[in-house]
Amino acid sequence: MLEIKPFSDNIMFFDTEFSSLNPYDGEIISVGMVKPNGEELYLELEFDSNVCNDFVKANVIPKLQGNPISREEAKKKIKEFVGGNKPYMVAYINQFDDVYWHKLFAGEENPFYWVPVDFSSLLFFHNIDPEKYLKEQGEMLDIEIKDTNQHNALYDAKLLKESYYKLIEKLNNAEK
Repeated sequence: MLEIKPFSDNIMFFDTEFSSLNPYDGEIISVGMVKPNGEELYLELEFDSNVCNDFVKANVIPKLQGNPISREEAKKKIKEFVGGNKPYMVAYINQFDDVYWHKLFAGEENPFYWVPVDFSSLLFFHNIDPEKYLKEQGEMLDIEIKDTNQHNALYDAKLLKESYYKLIEKLNNAEK
C-alpha cells in the first residue's frame, strides 16, 4: 500500500479575501495564515471599497473586524510571521490567492517558496469534486463547518489546515 506523505512539512495554510475576481481591479482585503503548529495571523488591509463586487459586499465585508492596516504594514507583519524559511503556501484554490499575493508583493521578494500548493488539485486527483467539497467538506472529512464564518480569511485558513490533515489521514486509512 502506498502511504500519502507530503513532499515537505515546510508549509503554511493561507487564505485571502479580495475585492474582485478581476486581479487588474481587485485588491486583497484580508489575509489569514496558519502554521502547522497552529500559530496564526489575521490582517485586514486598507482597500478601495468602490472596486468590490456584489458577492464581496454581501459575503466578505460584513465579516471584517474593521481594523485595516496599510499594505506596507501588512507586508512587514507577514514577513515577520512567515520568517525566512520560505514555506510552501497551501491554499484551497491557489490561483486567486497567489495572483493577489504577487500583486501585494510586486517587486519585492516573496516570503513563500515560489511554487504554491493547490488543495483543490489534491482533491481532484483523489476523485473528490473540488467544488462539491467546498459545500460538503464537513461531511466528507468529519469537520464541523460554520457557514456563517466562511469567507473570513483566518477561518478559511484554519479550515484548510484541518481539511489538509484530515484528507491525508482519510486517504492513508483507506489504503489499509
